[in-house]
Amino acid sequence: MKKKIVVMIVTAVLALSALTGCGGKKDDGTITVAASATPHAEILEQVKPILADQGYTLEVTVFNDYVQPNQVVEGGEFDANYFQHIPYLDSFNEEQGTHLINAGGIHYEPFGIYPGTKSDLSAIVEGDVIAVPNDTTNEARALLLLQDNGILTLKAGVGLEATVRDIEDNPYNVEIQELEAAQVPRVKDEVAFVVLNGNYAMEAGFSVAKDAVAYEQSDSEAAQTYVNVIAVKEGSENDAKIKALVEALKSDAVKEYINNTYDGGVIPFTE
Repeated sequence: MKKKIVVMIVTAVLALSALTGCGGKKDDGTITVAASATPHAEILEQVKPILADQGYTLEVTVFNDYVQPNQVVEGGEFDANYFQHIPYLDSFNEEQGTHLINAGGIHYEPFGIYPGTKSDLSAIVEGDVIAVPNDTTNEARALLLLQDNGILTLKAGVGLEATVRDIEDNPYNVEIQELEAAQVPRVKDEVAFVVLNGNYAMEAGFSVAKDAVAYEQSDSEAAQTYVNVIAVKEGSENDAKIKALVEALKSDAVKEYINNTYDGGVIPFTE
């Protein structure tokens, strides 16, 4: 008799857990997302009314580090996070043994070529100097952007590991000046062009939308790689609420908000 009572109690507890959820995770009517403050949480605020029309309540929690947002999704406390690009996600999974996957690419923050002593790439001449960041990832993105704009050609397949040693064709014989990223904008009055990532461009007073003579496009290798994504625990990527979240973030209304708010420093990602 006692054994039957115990079985009945355990069954009741399991049934209650199935109804109420566990580990602090909300029921299916609520979508919980861990995010960085800017621009991620700001963008998420724009989808709350869209999701409300579909019967979902979006709860956004801002985190100030890049570890906890992945931990709380892995642990089941949150449905998703929005703060990281794919290389960081892959590295985190490898180092931490987590099982997080990309449920949808939302935006990227483009590298741009900015004016130095010249303001038009068509004015480039033999021997011009172009300043680029010297750290591995950022230098490769800069070189790929120069390649996309016909300034040079890299060896096939080097991709995001490219360095100046991988320049195969340099028709203008430009000199690539490699500098620590923070130093690049400081030489803009001494070189023909500078190639910068978004935060250093903004610090230098550049606007991607208004000042960049060229910037990474959605179909570029760098944008495809460094797109900021909605990350979820493997197995939940096809849940209805995750699909609703990603669809809302890729809506025309959100794209319009991004384009009107971030002056080209944040660009909606189109797959």
